[in-house]
Amino acid sequence: MCHTTLQGKDTDSEVLLAALELSAKDWKVAMGARGRTRQVTVPAGDLLALFQAFDTAKARFGLDPSAAVVSCYEAGRDGFWIHRELEKGGVTNLVVDAASIEVDRRQRRAKTDRLDAGRLLAQLQRFHGGERKALHTVAVPSVADEDARRPLRELERLRKERTAHGNRMRSLFTLHGYRLKVGVHVPEQVSELGERLPAHLRTEVLREYERWQMVNTQMKALEAELRAELAQAGEPAILLIRQLMKLCGIGDASARLFVREFFAWRRFDNRRQLAAAVGLTGTPYASGTMEREQGISKAGNRRIRAILIEIAWGWLRFQPDSPLSLWFQERFAGSPRLRRIGIVAVARRLLIDLWRYLKDGVIPAGVKFKAGVLPDGVQVKTAVAAAA
Repeated sequence: MCHTTLQGKDTDSEVLLAALELSAKDWKVAMGARGRTRQVTVPAGDLLALFQAFDTAKARFGLDPSAAVVSCYEAGRDGFWIHRELEKGGVTNLVVDAASIEVDRRQRRAKTDRLDAGRLLAQLQRFHGGERKALHTVAVPSVADEDARRPLRELERLRKERTAHGNRMRSLFTLHGYRLKVGVHVPEQVSELGERLPAHLRTEVLREYERWQMVNTQMKALEAELRAELAQAGEPAILLIRQLMKLCGIGDASARLFVREFFAWRRFDNRRQLAAAVGLTGTPYASGTMEREQGISKAGNRRIRAILIEIAWGWLRFQPDSPLSLWFQERFAGSPRLRRIGIVAVARRLLIDLWRYLKDGVIPAGVKFKAGVLPDGVQVKTAVAAAA
């Protein structure tokens, strides 16, 4: 009786909800409508089988063949191609932030793909029913915007790989009490030491050097491509990069990362959304008589957050007379601990200023531009004037 009453109040009964639990071998698909649920397994990547599963579920649940389908899956290694194909097939899909998926807090909890798909479906049902905090979705870039981020991410990975090769060569030399200066002259240094280095160690260092040299060559080629791209005209993202580079304290690498990872394709309605997307929002803990601040959430784009902290330190150096730098010196210059806390506050305020600078042409108050540079295409108004 109670079940029938709840079904009668179900306003979304004519929509098929589906949650996908993805893996390399197969996909678990949990579907629900009209108070009933069903799970099937389809081969990984087989979209035809997935759409057939949707049609079969509609027939099982008594839905019209043309009924809408709302699906979701967890953001991960599969990226966004599934989302794009589902959207092409007329399915409304959500890419879910993995951190927003609820988990059982028991010390030993059962975990299988089938159980995870069922839990995700339950959260999708709550989200579709109007509980917007039941799931947090991920912004999906276009294919072009996603591809434009690849060179920067590849360069980041190559830098780490080159550092690893260099550290390995230094460690091998240290084993025998020698200090190696990593660079193009490594073979000469090995040759000079000669028999003082064991034979196998010499050959290992030289092989490691070949890998270091290959990565270094790839890095130089990639950096040259990025510089050539910056010289091109017409693309809106390039114009935004150039605009950021006009500010003292922001170089081409920082500006490129900001625009490609963030400002080129993300849209924000207010500063709170902006800070949340970078993970610079506070996370208070208040329960009963206990009340404390746990620090920033770190739930957003880690690359933007990391480069933003670097730019914040550079801002204090290259923009010392700006109100933001003066505020930091007045409030946080007392101790190293306070400086580490204060630089996060500077980073958040600076992010908002840069967003307004690129979006509305609001020049941050007291900012200095690089010598001989004018803010092309930016309205000549300061943050103080805009606030007034």
